[in-house]
Amino acid sequence: MSIKEESPRRRIRTGVALGVSAALASILCCGGGTVAFFLTTLSVDRQDLTATEANCEEDHQVRLSGNIPRLGSYGQTQMRNAAVIIKVGQDMRVPPRGWVIAVATAMQESALRNLSNSTVAGSRGIPNEGVGSDHDSVGLFQQRAGWGSVAQRMSPDYAARKFYEKLLKVDGWERMPLTRAAQKVQISAYPDAYAKHEDIASQIVNALAGGAARTVQIADRPVCDRASARAIAASGWTAPIDGGVGSGFRTASRPRHNGVDIGARKRTEIHAAATGRVLVARCDPDHNGNRTCDVDGFPGKGGCGWFVDILHAGGYISRYCHMIEKPRVVPGQLVKAGEVIGLVGSSGNSSGPHLHFEVHVDSDRSFAGGINPVPFMRQRGAPLNGSA
Repeated sequence: MSIKEESPRRRIRTGVALGVSAALASILCCGGGTVAFFLTTLSVDRQDLTATEANCEEDHQVRLSGNIPRLGSYGQTQMRNAAVIIKVGQDMRVPPRGWVIAVATAMQESALRNLSNSTVAGSRGIPNEGVGSDHDSVGLFQQRAGWGSVAQRMSPDYAARKFYEKLLKVDGWERMPLTRAAQKVQISAYPDAYAKHEDIASQIVNALAGGAARTVQIADRPVCDRASARAIAASGWTAPIDGGVGSGFRTASRPRHNGVDIGARKRTEIHAAATGRVLVARCDPDHNGNRTCDVDGFPGKGGCGWFVDILHAGGYISRYCHMIEKPRVVPGQLVKAGEVIGLVGSSGNSSGPHLHFEVHVDSDRSFAGGINPVPFMRQRGAPLNGSA
């Protein structure tokens, strides 16, 4: 089912300066700095990420020596620093979600470089990968004097350990949006900046630790590819509902079908697939322009019925169609992964109760931005049930 767009190509571009779109800020922002949630300045090629996808393994061994894979703009030195962060997390028995949060935090603070500081005496004499100048901050996590001596803070192993120690003291950190968990540790002046690194951090963890970002904690152990509803994978994603995939993505018989249909009973709870900002929550008009979403639809009626679009870090958009009643969220609202956003129904162009689920890239809500959600969700440890 396709959405009746206001324009042929409704796009919110990523990788741009914060000030380029006052309209975007006014529509999406509910407070200072929240635009940063949606933007990314990373120059990582999407094909590179696909190439580094690994099968999910139960034994997530990390190599600290030898040939470390590159990932986009991140070279071997930076990726080795990420490997140290992950290894420390393993040694401390921190769940893989913590590794993703830690790597994303170091990406924001130092671009995964062990930085000295031009204003901190003695720091430039310690092996480093660049020079910073933020107060008295040094190292991968830009930790200040209260975190330890200069030499300690510029030890990647020590810096990662201190980060995890403080993270583990945060009540409920595993279910928090990444940016909130990171902020609880770092107390940054830019609290929303961490979120934009979540997707790439997950890919780094997968590349270095055998697909560990695809795991979900079940009975205190990581289990591969089982995230669904309120069970969130280390990547931060979850399948929106349980149920088998029926009609597929852009099939020969339905080339304009821009998502997949997941069968479910009426009033089954629909969960946000990842943390994000609600873009749209409304009744989609049918072919005749009527907004009649409070009754069951029928094939050929047109429209998505009651539906929700959510913008996630990395420029991804998820779409949820055919809800039975008005969604439980509103535009501009920040929702957490696994949060209930509505109930399964059969409104709009529908032959029976189901969830029509779409994923779009590059913040492009149009048909052109749609991708097959089946491999996308599987790569994030949240396979659509019956699709594997």
